[in-house]
Amino acid sequence: MSDKRTPDDGPESDAAGFDFTPATGSTPDDTTPDLDDVVLEDDDPGLFDDLLSGEPIFENKDVLRPSYTPRELPHRDEQINSMATILVAALRGETPSNILIYGKTGTGKTASAKYVSQELKQTSRRYEVPCEVEYINCEVTDTKYRVLAQLANTFISKNRTHVDERIETLESLRDAVVSGDRRIDEHSPRNGSADAGGASTDVTSPDADPGGLDPDLPTGEFDDVADITARIEALEADRNEWEDVPMTGWPTDRVYDAFFDAVDYQERVVVIMLDEIDKLVEKSGDDTLYNLSRMNSELRNSRVSIMGISNDLKFTEFLDPRVKSSLGEEEIVFPPYDANQLRDILEHRADVAFKPDVLSDDVIPLCAAFAAQEHGDARRALDLLRTAGELAERGGATPVEEDHVRQAQEKIELDRVVEVVRTLPTQSKLVLFAIITLEKSGVHNINTGEVYNVYNGLCEEIDADVLTQRRVTDLISELDMLGIVNAVVVSKGRYGRTKEISVSVPIEETEAVLVSDSRLADIENPQPFVQARFGDADSE
Repeated sequence: MSDKRTPDDGPESDAAGFDFTPATGSTPDDTTPDLDDVVLEDDDPGLFDDLLSGEPIFENKDVLRPSYTPRELPHRDEQINSMATILVAALRGETPSNILIYGKTGTGKTASAKYVSQELKQTSRRYEVPCEVEYINCEVTDTKYRVLAQLANTFISKNRTHVDERIETLESLRDAVVSGDRRIDEHSPRNGSADAGGASTDVTSPDADPGGLDPDLPTGEFDDVADITARIEALEADRNEWEDVPMTGWPTDRVYDAFFDAVDYQERVVVIMLDEIDKLVEKSGDDTLYNLSRMNSELRNSRVSIMGISNDLKFTEFLDPRVKSSLGEEEIVFPPYDANQLRDILEHRADVAFKPDVLSDDVIPLCAAFAAQEHGDARRALDLLRTAGELAERGGATPVEEDHVRQAQEKIELDRVVEVVRTLPTQSKLVLFAIITLEKSGVHNINTGEVYNVYNGLCEEIDADVLTQRRVTDLISELDMLGIVNAVVVSKGRYGRTKEISVSVPIEETEAVLVSDSRLADIENPQPFVQARFGDADSE
């Protein structure tokens, strides 16, 4: 459809049908708004101008994020050297031993493993050794199917790239031979090597030294142009056979076969890094690890090594003994950082992350001290430092002070609580809602029976299944383990024992998260029923 207007098109209007043509007989006057009057003038401050007017604090904020891999990892030389000593076998074309890496959150496991992997890949390129590292986060890719599908598609993509480059080179060679710019010699080259198809070439320029090779052309052996064409057609057939694995729908055996064929298409040593490997075992069992750790006995061209990373020191207890023995050939433990080590790490990162002289002297020691209380968690220390900087920058304050660190500590803890509460199952949310209802009503030392009575009423209000009191007691214990409530068992003498329960997190914010759940949003003014307490002189 043409955008051109004709005199017969009628009054001019915009796409929404608004008429911009003055009414017949009327003339524009001072009351008619001008478009320039509606739009802000260039000199008027916009929404972001004030925010941009302050001096930035950060030079490179990404340095403080968990995804960043630093060039230096203080206090992890021993673990890094251990990994390098094991993986150097890959650079010799040998199969490295499988490695299991243990340590609590924030002890530098993943950062160290990624650092070593980057060094391995760079060295392999320098020495022209086919060595690859593939990283999978098993907290995200947490099933056997997804792990194998991701690996299969990765190597299918790599194979396509290799074949496309090979075909392009062979086509150039064929064109050069046909035009007479190159000739095919029958003797094999002194420095020949095999391509994906296993043959070697010797192609020289008619004007070149007969004993030399043109470095821009592949090495191999072809009798004539037909041989080159046959090789191209064979490579095209290989490429056409590869089919991307869908994320669902195939039998798992077929997915494994697709990965096996793809990884074995070329000579190479592959290190598969499985981060949060315990999550994969927890959800899908150890079948994936069994297959991966045993596949070298069937591979012809490639070799595969597994590097597993886990926060759970005991997860191997649930593995089949055969998997445990082959997977844990080498074990490396990452101990927690102490406050001084955390301080060194923060100082290394802060030099790159912040502009000069924007941190007061007590900021880094305080961040390190807070994180040392959290079992030496470097990730927590970095989050604290980054969040403190962000709070200072938003408030237009320089330098970053101790108060910003304390505010950051509160914010991070609240964000953690919000995320934990948001992802609770509905029944756990109902139990927590009951406890909050009682506490807001002024009930102290809440006991399990009181929680169960309120919980019962909440279930009836939203038409949810009512669990037994024993199961509700278990859910209270789970909330206690998460740090959301505090549940202490106390003795009531001849009346037995009970749990005294209180909320350990900010009540208003927690309740807001609960009512954001569509099922709990319909609850209106729940009324707590407090039963008589035996042994309490004031109870009736």
